[in-house]
Amino acid sequence: MHSVTYSMGVSLDGYIVGPDGAFDWTPPDEEVFRFATDEVREAGVHLLGRRLYETMLYWETVDQVPSLDFSTLEFAAVWKALPKVVFSTTLSAVQGNARLASGGLAEEIERLRAEPGDGNIAIGGATLAAEAAAWGLIDEYRARVYPVLVGGGIPFFPQHERRVDLELVETRTFSSRVVALRYRVAR
Repeated sequence: MHSVTYSMGVSLDGYIVGPDGAFDWTPPDEEVFRFATDEVREAGVHLLGRRLYETMLYWETVDQVPSLDFSTLEFAAVWKALPKVVFSTTLSAVQGNARLASGGLAEEIERLRAEPGDGNIAIGGATLAAEAAAWGLIDEYRARVYPVLVGGGIPFFPQHERRVDLELVETRTFSSRVVALRYRVAR
C-alpha cells in the first residue's frame, strides 16, 4: 500500500507562508534543493491544491532556460515526469503530466493506494493536507524547518481537534541551518 506523505518548507513558528502570503524565506540552498529533489523522486504521484499547482507550473517550462545549473534542471525533469492530481473547483484544465481530480480527496487517495506500482502519494498545499489529515489519511509528515519566525500565516499543521501521535523517523540538519524532520503517524 502506498503511504501518503505531506512535505513542505515551514517556518520555526509553524507556517508555510507568512501573514502577507509570502514564502520568500524558503529558497533552498544546493544541499536542501538536492534533498527536496530526492524526496520528489520517492513519489509515485503528487496531489496538489490549485494554489500550489499554479506555483509549481514554473517547473513545467524552466528547463527551456539554457543557463540553469544542473540541480535546477534535474528537479525540473523529476517534477515534470511525476504524475500529478490537481484538486480545484475553479480550474477547467491543467497542463503537463497532471489531471484534475474526478472525485473527492478521500476517494482519490483510496483509488491511488489500490493501484500497483512504487512510490508514495505525496500531498502538498495546506488546505488539501488539512482535509487529508482530518480524514486520518496522512501517514508521514515531512517538514523542512527554516530558521525564521514569520508571526502568522497559513499553518503547516492542520488545525483540527484530535490528537495524532507521531514517531520520529529521521532528522537531518543542513549547513544552511534548515532542519528536515520526518515523522510517521503512530497507528
